[in-house]
Amino acid sequence: MSRIHLVETNERRLFMADLLLADESEAIIESYIDDGLFYTIHLDDVHIGVSLFVFPGEHTVEIKNIAIQEAYRGKGYGKRVIHAAFSLFQKKGYKEMLVGTSNSSIENLAFYQKAGFRFHEIHHDFFLQYSDPFYENGIRGMDMIYFRRPLTP
Repeated sequence: MSRIHLVETNERRLFMADLLLADESEAIIESYIDDGLFYTIHLDDVHIGVSLFVFPGEHTVEIKNIAIQEAYRGKGYGKRVIHAAFSLFQKKGYKEMLVGTSNSSIENLAFYQKAGFRFHEIHHDFFLQYSDPFYENGIRGMDMIYFRRPLTP
């Protein structure tokens, strides 16, 4: 079986196209791109995506952006990346992981629950700060839905 690797890098802006797969606004990405830890995602030696993690609390890690390129979606790689991140941050002593997604991102809402996350909170009107409205599945993206998963057994 091919191996998933998270490779830390500081060359974040080289991967803007990947970041835009998970966040529709380049201006918003620019507001957080230099925060936290940035990893490229590799399947063996092939680059398949990126992930950016921030740290809102002493024992909390948040997935700020995670994107798998289209050709590699639906094959279980995203789930394997999440599990690699669980392991990485559990070893670093973090106790919980958060992730947020739009109310309109039906596939993401299902994905995170299948990965063991539970609903945590809603930030109403979060996406109204984006300059252009966006729609997924015929639903306008308006609210940020946050999920939480403990990293301890």
